[in-house]
Amino acid sequence: MAVTRPDLSLLEGTVAPKVLHAMRVSSSALTRLGVRHTLVGGLAVGAYGYPRATKDVDFLVGEEAFEHHEGGLVTMKPGVPIQVSGVAIDFLSIGRNEAHLAAALSEEVAPAPVLVFLKLKSPRSKDRTDIVELIKAGMDVERVRAYVDCHEPSFTPKLDEIVRVARAEEE
Repeated sequence: MAVTRPDLSLLEGTVAPKVLHAMRVSSSALTRLGVRHTLVGGLAVGAYGYPRATKDVDFLVGEEAFEHHEGGLVTMKPGVPIQVSGVAIDFLSIGRNEAHLAAALSEEVAPAPVLVFLKLKSPRSKDRTDIVELIKAGMDVERVRAYVDCHEPSFTPKLDEIVRVARAEEE
């Protein structure tokens, strides 16, 4: 059965309890600080039907998570968690020409097209594997392709190749 909406309960039993605790604690801290955020990375992939072990928590965050200083120095806003009980909390910022990602910051878990977009930006094979598994779990490929075509058409061939691999593995 395809997971069309993210379901964090799918992480239970696969992801270590301390990682899930870190996810909840850090999300609450970000909310208290007024930092818009959405879950991305391995935990978000799991919420869409491919739960896997992961050792950190990843968030896409709004610009309010950072402080800008003279000389181009950028630091985290005081109070933004970088670790909870030994679990690293990692942050992705919205890059130049990526304003489209800001809409995702109102969601607990990044929408699948945003999650795949971020995975396509990465050179890591683990991220390609995550996309393959999301496709096999029933992700709406046409919705994702439309998003990628609209926001970064240069990623479309990479997505198409990953879809081809996923379909071949399903046979």
